[in-house]
Amino acid sequence: MYQDDIERMQHNVEQPPPTSSDGVQESIITVGQEEQVEQPQLERNKRKLATKFPLVDIPRNLLLAYQSLGVVYGDLSTSPLYVFNSIFVEKLPHYQTPETIFGAFSLIFWTITLIPLLKYVLIVLSADDNGEGGTFALYSLLCRHAKFNQLPNQQAADEELSTYKYGFAGQSTSSSGLKRFLEKHKKSRTILLIVVLLGACMVIGDGILTPAMSGIKAAAEHLSHGEVLVLSCLIMIGLFALQHFGTHRVGFLFAPVVIIWLITIFGIGLYNIIFWNPKIVHALSPHYIIKFFRETRKHGWISLGGVLLSVAGTEAMFADLGHFTSCSMRIAFSFLVYPCLVVQYMGQAAFLSKNLASIPDSFYNSIPDIVYWPVFVIATLASIVASQSIITATFSIVKQLNALGCFPRVKIVHTSKHVKGQIYIPEINWILMILTLSVAVGFQDTIFIGNAYGLACITSMFVTTFLTTLVMIFVWQRSIVLATCFLLFFWFIEGVYLSSAFTKFPQGGWISLVLAFVFLAVMFIWHYGTRKKYNFDLHNKVPLKWLLGMGPSLGIVRVPGIGLVYSELATGVPSIFSHFLTNLPAFHSVLVFLCVKSVPVPYVSPEERFLIGRICPRPYRMYRCIVRYGYKDIQRDDGDFEDLLIQSIAEFIQMEAVEPQLSSSETPSLDGRMAVISKKALQSTSTLIISEDFGMRDSIQSSKSLTLQSLRSAYADENPQIRRRQVRFQLPENPGMDPAVKDELRDLIQAKEAGVAYIMGHSYVKARRSSSFLKKFVVDIGYSFLRKNCRGPSVVLNIPQISLIEVGMIYHV
Repeated sequence: MYQDDIERMQHNVEQPPPTSSDGVQESIITVGQEEQVEQPQLERNKRKLATKFPLVDIPRNLLLAYQSLGVVYGDLSTSPLYVFNSIFVEKLPHYQTPETIFGAFSLIFWTITLIPLLKYVLIVLSADDNGEGGTFALYSLLCRHAKFNQLPNQQAADEELSTYKYGFAGQSTSSSGLKRFLEKHKKSRTILLIVVLLGACMVIGDGILTPAMSGIKAAAEHLSHGEVLVLSCLIMIGLFALQHFGTHRVGFLFAPVVIIWLITIFGIGLYNIIFWNPKIVHALSPHYIIKFFRETRKHGWISLGGVLLSVAGTEAMFADLGHFTSCSMRIAFSFLVYPCLVVQYMGQAAFLSKNLASIPDSFYNSIPDIVYWPVFVIATLASIVASQSIITATFSIVKQLNALGCFPRVKIVHTSKHVKGQIYIPEINWILMILTLSVAVGFQDTIFIGNAYGLACITSMFVTTFLTTLVMIFVWQRSIVLATCFLLFFWFIEGVYLSSAFTKFPQGGWISLVLAFVFLAVMFIWHYGTRKKYNFDLHNKVPLKWLLGMGPSLGIVRVPGIGLVYSELATGVPSIFSHFLTNLPAFHSVLVFLCVKSVPVPYVSPEERFLIGRICPRPYRMYRCIVRYGYKDIQRDDGDFEDLLIQSIAEFIQMEAVEPQLSSSETPSLDGRMAVISKKALQSTSTLIISEDFGMRDSIQSSKSLTLQSLRSAYADENPQIRRRQVRFQLPENPGMDPAVKDELRDLIQAKEAGVAYIMGHSYVKARRSSSFLKKFVVDIGYSFLRKNCRGPSVVLNIPQISLIEVGMIYHV
């Protein structure tokens, strides 16, 4: 039912084990653990089996490999259109000789072999987080194996999730010292988060620059400058308009184009090798790279920015991993994309070694005349498809940022019932389109945009290498020496390209840094504001002694009904509750403090999603429910959350009567004893008798107010898409049931019959008067602007507006 409210996410103060207001440490009890863990364990075993033996699921992997060609590899596949032109025309106009052509091809071949094939396909794709990829997936994986996590409201029970410990077990003695050092120093954890955010920003920047460059390239041939600009804008608008159909539909639509394109360039390359210069195969030797730099020297180093474009789009392979599988991506790249690209570059170099004057338009000039126009049409279509990979990757990264509290709330649409990671984000899609059109219209030069594009690509690769090294040390438990060798080897290669890309900073490279700075500022402001708001809630919790002193009535009238009080706190009573009590003379007879939170795992099994506990002694009828989601979970309204919550509380009440761990006469007011209530257990053995009735029912009065009943009926008629199934609960005939338990269950059922209200804080965050100008600007202007223009918490959580009560509060932080 609930999309995670990300206002509660970030908090840079290292949290001790959660305690109640009176200092009692939280206690987590896992009830029915064997039942709950059995299914997730089976799923994990299947996943491990599929990873070790991909042949057991080969039809699915082949289908996903086919789809990945249309989504992931379009950008990589179209790089032959402009790489040789970028190397020689702009950077090496005075070194256009057969020897430098051979050297340039050797550079391209080894770059494609070492970075996409060796680094990403063989190594980085293995560093997945339960099948998810990208910089934040690596960060999440690290946070679960070392104390790098800066998420608040985390609990001991979160570490018992079946998806929490993903990777090798145990702890390497060689890495324990480094781990203690990084965990001890708060600044090191902050720097790590900034590095992760920088990598994410660069990928988002790619999502703006790639469509702009691809659109202009697709429209550039045989048209005037004005016609190119108009046509490229139309192409980009059409591309972004297709995104709402979903990854699987777009993949099926685009995959044939990319496959035909790859086969075409393979054939053209093979023809050029045989017809023009078969000796080009000698350039596979890295010796030609040495000869290239010996002749071109500094100019050759600067030209690496053009060589870099041959691997542009590689980072999308890892970022798009959640949409497919690592096996399917390896199949597509190793058996089709890689050989076709190598043969095409080799053929193009063979042609240019005999036709030096054709370098400015090398690809189209290398096409045999008899097939020129068919290839031109295919190349145009492939250029349009090229930017799909990075758009899809941007959706995945924003979803992860959103769930982990580093990005404002946005609407997330899951476009596939079978692959959980396939999503579409309308707001991000249209923002990307506007920024892409602005870049294309504002600069109108592929060389200018290409320089920015190359810098963004290599920076994101640089960050991924660093995070993968940490995964090798802390997750895979490899030796520090081996991980350091991996880091130094690829950082040396990528560092050379990065230094070359920075030389083009004045000629367009600054665009990527400006875009990264803008997105980083948005992430930082949102992170800072939500962290300050959470700190305020954390330090202004209502003392349990105050509640206990007021007695079970809480000093007010307890009216029939259930009040769901939303809070970002996993322990304690939020300050919003005392604010509500001081302004209203009545409250519901049953109170449930509900915390919907994100945990640093991709998915949480439905059997492990709910934690139920009690606040104050039994007569108070106050409970706590924690609903846990992973950063890739589908958080939608299934229409049965209220009923499932009532069943879970009833099951907890029954368990508490028979489980000595859940009740203690010595600590009757303990806040923090929680039980994992399995949905599977509820379906098999429910404490209550359940009768279902779909549609609006007249037999059960949802409210004692006829006016409210009519309002709810009108609301349901106006919103048929959210009409919920109606469930009636009854107590079973059980003479042996404890009278106190029976009374509590009866009160719970009667409260449910009276109706459920959702209580949520409508907060305004303000900086204190004594704050600095920068803090006032960030909180009062930046954070306030983002909160007003993003989706509201009640909308994100799918709360029915007819049942919503909002309590206004001002947070002075």
